[in-house]
Amino acid sequence: MRYVFRPEPEAATSCNCSYCRRAGALWIYATCDEVELSYGPEAVVRYVHGDRRLAFVSCATCGCTTHWEPVARAPDARMAVNLRMADPAAAEGLRIRRFDGAESWRYVD
Repeated sequence: MRYVFRPEPEAATSCNCSYCRRAGALWIYATCDEVELSYGPEAVVRYVHGDRRLAFVSCATCGCTTHWEPVARAPDARMAVNLRMADPAAAEGLRIRRFDGAESWRYVD
């Protein structure tokens, strides 16, 4: 799987919810139109849980979570890409925000 993330991210988010904590994700956000994804249909596995609004997408070969996307796309729908799947240099100097997705559903930094 490959992706092109067009906007320059201002920050990345580390979330402590049950899924993100286990995936070890570091999220950068954009609208669906600003991210170009390239993969075959058999290359990924989608996982939908909770309120069933987001699909977490993982590599079918290694199991790493690559991104999440809305289940139902709407105009200006947002998605997130797991920055940990990129070269570590991509995160250098980027502000890391801490999000409490386990309890308060707020940024805690």
